[in-house]
Amino acid sequence: MLNAFGNIKIRVERWSMADLNKELKKHASRIVDILLREYPDAEISLKYSDSFELLVAVILSAQCTDDRVNMVTEMLFKKYRTIEDYANSNSKEFSKDIASITYFNQKAKWIVDTARYIIEMHRGEVPSTMEELLELPGVGRKTANVVLQHAYGETEGIAVDTHVMRLSRRMGLVEKRNRDAIEVELMKIIPRKKWRRYTHLMIAHGRAVCKARNPKCDSCPVGEICPSSWVYAEADLSNGKLWKKNGKK
Repeated sequence: MLNAFGNIKIRVERWSMADLNKELKKHASRIVDILLREYPDAEISLKYSDSFELLVAVILSAQCTDDRVNMVTEMLFKKYRTIEDYANSNSKEFSKDIASITYFNQKAKWIVDTARYIIEMHRGEVPSTMEELLELPGVGRKTANVVLQHAYGETEGIAVDTHVMRLSRRMGLVEKRNRDAIEVELMKIIPRKKWRRYTHLMIAHGRAVCKARNPKCDSCPVGEICPSSWVYAEADLSNGKLWKKNGKK
């Protein structure tokens, strides 16, 4: 049995690259429109009160849940009230305050070093350009995109976290596996005005329905156009593994 995307795949061999790009844009547009109706209030869930707190929270969130980060930062932001408080700490002491976070030792070093670097090189103000943000310890494009979008209202790219990576591959929007390469491909098919929302829609859907294990494809609003739906497909395009029964691998 084929779903709507399956019917499209039959014609792929006859498409030119321009045709394929056009079809991917249509496919992406349908997915975004459906998820906008499903999650109209999808937004960043990290809690912060200024640009440096946002930067800290995003660094902590790498391979860690936002809920866990918010639990930790609730106390952390009361103890460290200024960027100077972070800079005057040391990574060994700071790591104790974030010990329940994944990779807390490395993240502690990044945050303390970043605070010192910003004070020294940017007069204590979090940089507002992609180039300057990428110079900070522990900051890649995902973190830089989130800071630019939510602290400065600037959208230069798409923040690609683990949910965005998994769902974008699973839904047939990209084939790349590298985070930065996935961002580049998505930027070609997602309208710029929707780049910021796209990330939060993928995160919301990934948490609620399209989970890494046992996704709820039989009740998914995107199921009929998803090439990985276990209702219609044999394999999960996010990792190439075959489905067994009801989405289990």
